[in-house]
Amino acid sequence: MIGAMGRLEGKVALVTGAGSGVGRAVALMFVREGASVVAAGRTLAKVRETATEAGDRCVAVACDVTSVEDVRAAIGAANEGFGALHVIVNNAGIGYSAEPEISMGTITDSPDDDWRTVLDTNLTSVFLTSKYGIPEILRAGGGCIVNVSSINSLKGTLDAHAYSAAKAGMNNLTRSMALVYGPQGIRVNCVVPGGIDTPMLAPRVAGASAEDLAAVLPGLGRLATPEEIAYPVLWMASDEASYVNGAIVVVDGGTSA
Repeated sequence: MIGAMGRLEGKVALVTGAGSGVGRAVALMFVREGASVVAAGRTLAKVRETATEAGDRCVAVACDVTSVEDVRAAIGAANEGFGALHVIVNNAGIGYSAEPEISMGTITDSPDDDWRTVLDTNLTSVFLTSKYGIPEILRAGGGCIVNVSSINSLKGTLDAHAYSAAKAGMNNLTRSMALVYGPQGIRVNCVVPGGIDTPMLAPRVAGASAEDLAAVLPGLGRLATPEEIAYPVLWMASDEASYVNGAIVVVDGGTSA
């Protein structure tokens, strides 16, 4: 692991879905790079674990990202705890390992409520954090929003139709917000991961051999670690990406090459 370099020194970030996987890796990495972080997640115990590991510059907030009240409270926690908000990382998502279980099947096999749940969690949440967070970022003098999408947003799939549709919507919402808010000092970009070794994907790869993974993950032939996705998020949030706006950056080990 690369040591702290201060690439986000003095910045305040809100990271959703920070209780596990990529969100947890992002929160920990941001703190090591000098940021203060609000780690938000649906399960308070999990984000408290992240905050405990991160240290004093990280606070845990229970947040259902489909709730206006919860989103506004999480944004308020950034101001109350650290005096500003500069960065939002929209990482919270729901998929194969959801509890309670939701349908990830075809259109005709998906209950209406499951469709709405997936779109609300994976797409409407980005609308909410942006709607209520952008004024605070502007008040702080500018910053950025980084959305975490999925390779499923770029191609058709045999299942996970609601998930794929929501992530594709995230990509284009990213582009649209970049056009509007980039000139105002808020860059908006999107990381598009391939398969990641996280609890969400675990049910899909349980028992798979290295050969099996190589067959469905051409290129590097393996799943990414959460940290391997967190590094591109870190770069997008840093001043090193000061001219990057409206970008959809694929980080999939060559799967879509």
